[in-house]
Amino acid sequence: MIIAVPYGKENVEVEIDKARVSGIIEANNVPIADESETVRKAIENPVNSKKLSEFLADARDVLFIVNDATRATPTARVLEILYEMIKSLNVKFIVATGAHRAPTEEECYQIFGRYYEEFKSRIYFHDARADKDMVYIGKSRNGTEMFVNRIGVEAHKIVIIGSVEPHYHAGYTGGRKAFLPGIASYKSIEQNHSLALRPEAESLKLKGNPVHEDMIDALGTIKDKEIFAIMTVLDREHRLYAATAGNIEDSLTAATGKAKEVFAVAIKEKVDIVVAVARFPMDIDLYQSQKALENGKMALKKGGVIILVSKCRSGIGDDTFTRLLSSCDTPAEALEKISKGYVLGYHKAAKMAEIGLWADIYGVTGLPDELISSVFITPFHSLQEAIDSATAKMKGKDAKVLFFMDGGMTVPLLDESL
Repeated sequence: MIIAVPYGKENVEVEIDKARVSGIIEANNVPIADESETVRKAIENPVNSKKLSEFLADARDVLFIVNDATRATPTARVLEILYEMIKSLNVKFIVATGAHRAPTEEECYQIFGRYYEEFKSRIYFHDARADKDMVYIGKSRNGTEMFVNRIGVEAHKIVIIGSVEPHYHAGYTGGRKAFLPGIASYKSIEQNHSLALRPEAESLKLKGNPVHEDMIDALGTIKDKEIFAIMTVLDREHRLYAATAGNIEDSLTAATGKAKEVFAVAIKEKVDIVVAVARFPMDIDLYQSQKALENGKMALKKGGVIILVSKCRSGIGDDTFTRLLSSCDTPAEALEKISKGYVLGYHKAAKMAEIGLWADIYGVTGLPDELISSVFITPFHSLQEAIDSATAKMKGKDAKVLFFMDGGMTVPLLDESL
């Protein structure tokens, strides 16, 4: 059979014996209503909050915190609905890059759509390394020191436009992530993300997740700030499935159930080979694409092969994790180094090294072979070649292959009743 696999904004085709295919996994099909009406209903019926129109009525100024281009958040679609409400207000926007780079001009159009030109002079890009722009606002019980962008501290009121999907160590994206890591200092992000090394930091989990709970605790340092959150949930075609709004914590909680309906996918068995695809826009770099490996491993048998498929359009991303991995001869050595001291990015290295202890990682990317090889990934120049090599390694026709078409966001859950 011929299977079309996403690569960048196009597809690549592979041929495989149908008997070997355990499944072609995508996010679940969900019913899509009128997308604009979905958002309007959310902002008119907020969770534990006044309506947005009432929230904005006495605003001296309003700061919108929006996601960067690594997320498919429908920021422009939400702004279209809000435009009449905000066009005459004193509004600013900050792109919550966390520790990522600032978006390019093309990515700004991706984020803001037709509103980019109008609001261009009022859009700011967070730079986590710009200490001069940060203000200290308190400390979490775990010791995370909250330094955040002064633009957020000085704003009278804040509106967050975010999206909620599974996240491999924070449980879910959305809500509190607008602040930490969104507009937090590099130091604050590093302290929080060190908790990602704990086993309780996992996808689909909030209660007991140390990364999430530290974020919530740290958010308490700005409890007096007036915030209205708009959380969206997309389907597998990036259409708007659901929206919640209001209180930053409660709107996130309300959205997680909808996100799980889309992105938690039942599988009947673990397999020998997983093809883990990082789809656009998460294929922006290797740093983001690692999430596809982390989710894909949940469907992989010990001793199997996981094949990362990602164009890595902008290269590596933050190279801290690749420098750590490439300095070691084995995954075990990398984990030993990480245990001696955490640096932001080492959680990525640790997650990749942990997979490398019990499985083989192949890569079909746009990155140089020598770079991929240095981080314990075997490079291939075509997906067909990678699959053929993996099936040969795993005893040919007996090997079962699972195609995981949106590995960065979709989480496989074993359902033995299938």
